Amino acid sequence: MRRAEPGDAVLSFSGGLICHVGSVLDFASPAPKPSKFGSAGENWANNGWLLPVEWRALAAPIRPKDRIAELGAMMPKKYSPIHPITGNGNQKAYLAEVGQAAFELLVGPSDSTEIPAVLAQRAAISGLKGIDDAIETQIATDPDLDSTTKQQLILARHGQGLFRARVFELEKACRLTAVETPRLLIASHIKPWRLCSSATERLDGANGLLLAPHVDRLFDRGLISFSDHGEVIVSSRLDRLDIKRLGLQQACEKGCAPFHPRQAVYLAFHRDKVLLL
Repeated sequence: MRRAEPGDAVLSFSGGLICHVGSVLDFASPAPKPSKFGSAGENWANNGWLLPVEWRALAAPIRPKDRIAELGAMMPKKYSPIHPITGNGNQKAYLAEVGQAAFELLVGPSDSTEIPAVLAQRAAISGLKGIDDAIETQIATDPDLDSTTKQQLILARHGQGLFRARVFELEKACRLTAVETPRLLIASHIKPWRLCSSATERLDGANGLLLAPHVDRLFDRGLISFSDHGEVIVSSRLDRLDIKRLGLQQACEKGCAPFHPRQAVYLAFHRDKVLLL
């Protein structure tokens, strides 16, 4: 999931057939398991990744098993989506790389038109917003939470309220730009709001950083992270020239002050689950 890049082609293989071809819209983002999965996903972890894909239906379904004599040799030796001899599906392979040759053998050269970046971004953001909206609804209707707590948890989603005040108790300026003006700073969750397992995590000031808007964007999308000692970790998916264009090259090279031990727990999660490899 985390190796997929915008523009990659994806084949939907289910019930022995390929009925849809998709195009990846954006890098995968950490997200909770959808409740609609029900018992079908009971063996999966509660947290995973959302990979936004634009799908189109094929004119006629394709049965890979019919081409297994040619296709088998093209399958990866590890994590193959189908058995290279029988052509039967592998239930343990959820998303596997098969290569361009296999793709073209099955569906022919890709004729999909490039999706405008702005539309792809909107679609990707829409998917995450839908998840956040669903969690907010759960909070608003939770009979075990009082009205004040509900209000603060919902405000925390947007970096406001009690959460923001608590972040200011630990942070005084943007970690990279040193901007101090409060109205120019975003109180950003280190462990994303949608992935927090409790009200305590969502309102914990140690689960937050004060960041300038463009730095918050990079951090939220997993394009940068931090070590516990303040070194800036830049994702391989981020163009180094863009860092320079954003005026952050020197700041990334210099790093920042070490983090509070309470923040280190959340930073470990960000490096492991949010930072793009």
